[in-house]
Amino acid sequence: MSSLSLNWRHGFDRWTTQWIRNWLDGHTQRAALNVSTSKWKLVTNIPRRSVWGLALFNVLVNHMDAGIKCTLSKFASDMKPSDAVNMLEGRDAIQRDLNSPERWAHVSLMKFNKAKCKVLHMAWGNPKHRYRLGREWIESSPKEEDLGVLVDEELSMAQQCVLAAQKANQI
Repeated sequence: MSSLSLNWRHGFDRWTTQWIRNWLDGHTQRAALNVSTSKWKLVTNIPRRSVWGLALFNVLVNHMDAGIKCTLSKFASDMKPSDAVNMLEGRDAIQRDLNSPERWAHVSLMKFNKAKCKVLHMAWGNPKHRYRLGREWIESSPKEEDLGVLVDEELSMAQQCVLAAQKANQI
């Protein structure tokens, strides 16, 4: 995130924006691995995975869910919208809710990693509607891992038990 892009669009007032700019102004950084080090460079961006980067990322994404009606789970850099969809109106509501963060990302000069976006259809008789993120269709997936737990479209624990047994055998 460039220090120049910190402004009212992201919820920062002038004082906070100036404070962050002053902190960045004239600061240098370098990378070190074992005994090798890079050359010192001026800090022009907030370093990724730094405390500053994480704190500011959370501030930036805090308003991403404004106007979303479905259940939205946010964890670090993951976002999971979910809802029961049994009619076309439900499908349209989910699509509207997917359009909202896409617009937010565009205005915030950010992008979603659309290759990591998947739809997990659960329950029997699910019509398996298709959804878009922006102009791109989101792929459907028969299973997804979330916080170390494997969830499949049939809500079966069989695959989770196999993974747990494999991990136990590795230990």
